[in-house]
Amino acid sequence: MIGIYMFGAALLMLVIGYPVAFSFGAVSILFGAIAAWFEVMPDGGVLADFYDEFLSMFSMMPFRIYSIMTNKILMAVPLFIFMGIVLQKSELANRMLSSMGTLFGKVRGGLAVSTVLIGALLAASTGVVGASVVAMGVISLPVMLENGYKKSLSSGTICAAGTLGQIIPPSIVLIVLADVFSLPVGDLFAKALMPGLMLVGAYIIYILIVAFLDKDVAPAMQTQRTKGDIKGLLLSIIPPLLLIVLVLGSIFAGIATPTESASLGALGSLLLALMYRKLDFKLVKDASLQTVKTTAMIFAILVGATAFSMVFVYSGADDIVSEFMMHLPGEKWGFILLSMAIIMFLGFFIDFIEISYIVVPILLPIAQDIGIDPLWFAILIALNLQSSFLTPPFGFSLFYLKGVAPASVKTTDIYRGVVPFIVIQMLILASVVIFPKFYGFGG
Repeated sequence: MIGIYMFGAALLMLVIGYPVAFSFGAVSILFGAIAAWFEVMPDGGVLADFYDEFLSMFSMMPFRIYSIMTNKILMAVPLFIFMGIVLQKSELANRMLSSMGTLFGKVRGGLAVSTVLIGALLAASTGVVGASVVAMGVISLPVMLENGYKKSLSSGTICAAGTLGQIIPPSIVLIVLADVFSLPVGDLFAKALMPGLMLVGAYIIYILIVAFLDKDVAPAMQTQRTKGDIKGLLLSIIPPLLLIVLVLGSIFAGIATPTESASLGALGSLLLALMYRKLDFKLVKDASLQTVKTTAMIFAILVGATAFSMVFVYSGADDIVSEFMMHLPGEKWGFILLSMAIIMFLGFFIDFIEISYIVVPILLPIAQDIGIDPLWFAILIALNLQSSFLTPPFGFSLFYLKGVAPASVKTTDIYRGVVPFIVIQMLILASVVIFPKFYGFGG
């Protein structure tokens, strides 16, 4: 049971607020020492035996770290992050939001619909959730509030649209899951596209229905459209769309690997910044530094998670979990429901990276033994992890928006606003579970 206690201790440290990578590393060393002590000392061992047992537990750690450093799949992570940051600093979101808001504003709920569409485009071009939420919060939220939009609907729409970057390719979540599942990134990208577009459509339908039923929730803007507005919209949307087609199209067509297409995307983002007259040394320097910081954080977590999983397996906790999960009522469906519930619960407290590298490797061998399609299971997890960005009290999108929202928008407004969108996400997740063949999975 040492491994089970270790998991609880790590979760407690994360809830308290300790850095993720250091929490996993510290807990691994502490409970690794406890496991080695109980393995050796009760049988009359001496301290030398304890040291040998403890060191042997982590003997493979250098090789694990080296394999992380040379992993070609994970090479795409910093490239896609750099691409997203450059596009964000090029004020891509500002251009698209201002143009599309004018175009759709005359329709009830039009500003919210345009926010969702821009969120989808930003997801496919930048994939950076924080940048998307902050950009839309700064630009779109004040406009919606000035035009009489309800605070909860406005904030909920922005948070939900910002998290689309977690499921619509190119997504860091999908790259991480591809590494954990040992699946081709291109296959995950292709399979995630339809559920992502279904989410976009469901969000828009919900907004239009709410606006139709209550004209005061999301009134139409009283503005006149001009040819200049349409021209501005085309100029702001067509270039990033071409970049999306080049990046994702090269992957889906088999012309380039995800890592190669990520490098193409990074170069394309610089060309777009040049086209928008935003490219200078400061932009490249700031984007590079932010990319290094974000990538270092992700890989530090990965190293800590690797140590955690080694001690977890050494303690035999994985066998306990496997035995329990294999004997659930309903077999495959019982396992799917419980695993989704566990990931959903953990999403309230910890980030997708920790869940991907700590929880998923425990569930994956069980899923393989049961005979579950790994692509299907990976997409279910990705959809579930997306919800972790919205779920109170620790959803990151909620904090991103609160940080840039006007003082009149309270935290309770944001919490109320995201609830319908969380329900929509769960419905889409349920549809992928119940109708896998509709989404092109074997189930």
